Amino acid sequence: MTRTPLALAALASVAVPGLDPVAVEGTPHVPGHQFEVAFIEDTQHRRWVVRAPVTAAAGAQMDVTMSLLGLLSRRLPFSVPMPKGFVDLKEGGRAAVYPYMAGRPLYFAHLPAGPGIAAELGRAIAALHNVDRALFDEAGLPTYDADTYRTRRLSDLDRAAATGHVPTALLARWERSLEDVSLWRFAPTPTHGDLTGDQVLAVFDDDEDAASGRIRGLTGWEDAKVADPADDFAALVTQAPPAAFDTVLEAYAHARVDRPDKHLERRARLAGELTLVSELLTAVGSNDQSGIEACAARLRKLDADTFEEDLDQESAPATPAASPAAAVSPVDDDTPSETPGA
Repeated sequence: MTRTPLALAALASVAVPGLDPVAVEGTPHVPGHQFEVAFIEDTQHRRWVVRAPVTAAAGAQMDVTMSLLGLLSRRLPFSVPMPKGFVDLKEGGRAAVYPYMAGRPLYFAHLPAGPGIAAELGRAIAALHNVDRALFDEAGLPTYDADTYRTRRLSDLDRAAATGHVPTALLARWERSLEDVSLWRFAPTPTHGDLTGDQVLAVFDDDEDAASGRIRGLTGWEDAKVADPADDFAALVTQAPPAAFDTVLEAYAHARVDRPDKHLERRARLAGELTLVSELLTAVGSNDQSGIEACAARLRKLDADTFEEDLDQESAPATPAASPAAAVSPVDDDTPSETPGA
């Protein structure tokens, strides 16, 4: 079902005693999204986020995620969403309400290299990857060893190939990387699983000084698991300027308890490309014809862009370092992000 922002605000007022809404802002409905979200301000000028699952599976996943975040909240140097209340939904499951997390999403494409926000991001990822994996086990999150994860990737690629929408050259290139077992020797690691710029909240003491930037919080934890650490670099390596990515990776390596494996960057590039496979399979599974066509077009473009290139080939030449202001959404810290999440 689709709930209006007012309906979500009413749920929030039931979930948290003393929460009396005076303003509410919804987020655009996106086909395939598993949660309905609204931002609320109450009579005490407190700001809240309410999230309601749209399917039973999403509700079950949210409950597992909330268990994990309860275990992580005091073990990470940044904030994670922490619910202050829940309310049962008549169709099953429950909605969660948590305090709004200030900060602005990062634009990985404009991330500046050098000391500052890029290095902070590397250290933040390392802090998560250094967490005891037993916490993920305790919360009921899945764990995959290297070979199992490689096999899962191959299985997804086979399913995507069966749709007829993946160019032959891409299939062959991806298969070569997935069948090269020497690339898939990593220690299973606690991961966020969907670390895009939208999920990273940053703040700057001085918008003109990259060194003043810090990571305030991470949202969007529904894909968390113990698996390949390279997954958390997939969006970064495909979107950030090469020099900025190098800064992130260097800071990450220095902060890790265990030395990163030598093929992490190569698998990250592969994972970044394979997000199109996941999106295609989701669109096919929901019979979303427009989504299928959009994915097919992006796959054809990727095929053209990577013609006769190997995954370990360097990407485009380094671009000039971006300013801190360019790396974040051009709104103030009080403006809600459209992609909040647990």
